Amino acid sequence: MSSPAQPLAASLVQSVDWLAIAPPTIAAVVGLVVLVADLFVAENRKTLLGWTSVAGLAAATLMLLPLLAGDRSTFCLTGDATVCSYTADRFTLVIQFLVLGGTLLAALLSVTALKDARKELPEGEYWFLLLSSAAGAALLPASRDLATLIVALEVASLPAFALVGLRYGDRKSSEAALKFFLSSVTATAVSLMGISFVYASTGTLYLIQVADRIQNVDGQLHTLAQTGVVLTLVGFAFKTAAVPFHFWVPDTYVGAPLPIAAYLSVIGKAVGFSGLILVTVVALPSYADVWGPALAALAALTMTVGNVGALRQQATRAYSAVRLLAWSSVGQAGYLLVPIAAAAYSGDAEKSIGSTVAYALMYGAVNLGAFAVAALVGRTKSLNRVSDYRGLYASSPLSALLLAFFLLCLAGLPPGIIGLFAKVTVFSAAVDAGLGWLAVIMAVNVVIALFYYLQWTALLFRAPEGEPEKHRVPAPLTAAIALTGVLGIVLSGAPQLVLRFTDTALF
Repeated sequence: MSSPAQPLAASLVQSVDWLAIAPPTIAAVVGLVVLVADLFVAENRKTLLGWTSVAGLAAATLMLLPLLAGDRSTFCLTGDATVCSYTADRFTLVIQFLVLGGTLLAALLSVTALKDARKELPEGEYWFLLLSSAAGAALLPASRDLATLIVALEVASLPAFALVGLRYGDRKSSEAALKFFLSSVTATAVSLMGISFVYASTGTLYLIQVADRIQNVDGQLHTLAQTGVVLTLVGFAFKTAAVPFHFWVPDTYVGAPLPIAAYLSVIGKAVGFSGLILVTVVALPSYADVWGPALAALAALTMTVGNVGALRQQATRAYSAVRLLAWSSVGQAGYLLVPIAAAAYSGDAEKSIGSTVAYALMYGAVNLGAFAVAALVGRTKSLNRVSDYRGLYASSPLSALLLAFFLLCLAGLPPGIIGLFAKVTVFSAAVDAGLGWLAVIMAVNVVIALFYYLQWTALLFRAPEGEPEKHRVPAPLTAAIALTGVLGIVLSGAPQLVLRFTDTALF
């Protein structure tokens, strides 16, 4: 006669769909391989670790292709195959493409940065931390329960703290890491408290079960559930750098190695926004009256403060180019929040979320491109001021033209058609949802942003002061600039590809 423990144990056995979890798994495994290999690779051959990491990220990105055939889920409840912890649907694949593709570009920038750092950055640890963070970031959009969501968020965040402060003996880097760490730990603590309140109210961590049960919460637990929703939103607002939880961004970007600043500006946002979408639109649609107005207010505040902060940057101030990109990324976060807020009011939440994902893809490509050119200029101008870009066209015509194109994309001006297209998509999402006031604030902010983007663009073509300095472009940096340039130009020629690609299937 079988013991009672046997049926219980059998009910806990879960099959694993290895193809579904392949992209984050490959990134994690290659990270471990690089860490171990670092012990045996000679000092003069450490570059091999970088190229191994680049190859691993490329393989992880390519593993998304077999998953396009249809949705796949794994780690499901044995009694109910529709309730799963990991789902590789269209939404997941688009965000994983942004995360892994963006990390691949950041890795190409890192190969050159590590060579230039002259032992200030430990290579084995650097690549291990970058790949570990990418694995967590790729896991997050596939998470369909609150526990996996928080674990993925921390796996993405914890290595990033170390990456920011990894440079030996650099006080600025250590200070940036500390600010980033303290703000992120606070965000995680607030999120965990909110999630614990939601769990106490519903008795489940699975997103689709939370969505069902939270509508019928006992009257005595209603306040607890509402508090949980608000605290969870506050926690994710930190991760997305939404105002007033943005204070860590400028100093962190300046203190971090430039490829890590580029990584945080795109992949960090992808992590925050995909988590925010899963929590609000999937788990808490019945509380749209709580998170909708909150996110709309955050969007208005974030885009305004971000653009005004970028406008106030002085061209001759040290690191002003990186600071301007940092404040710009805060402003762009405001635009990304608009369609998520609109999903609370719209009859078609899926279309609204598609607008955010489309904007994130555009922003990811062109912002990484801008950081790639900033990395090129930073090789000869260590203070990386906006004024250092004066006359860049005379010394490096192609880099200047591409940076001008990236800045015009971020501004939403031709020939950066993809930027204009993405902004119109976000604007129409706000209008369709009846958020006319938010659309007006967005339009005003786009005009404010035009000033500092065009001012920087015009500087590239002005006569240089003194003899123009030639910029030698290493192969990895050339590849990163070329890839982002080609992607931006192709999407500007056929912007409809983005919407077709981001036709999400969340529900």
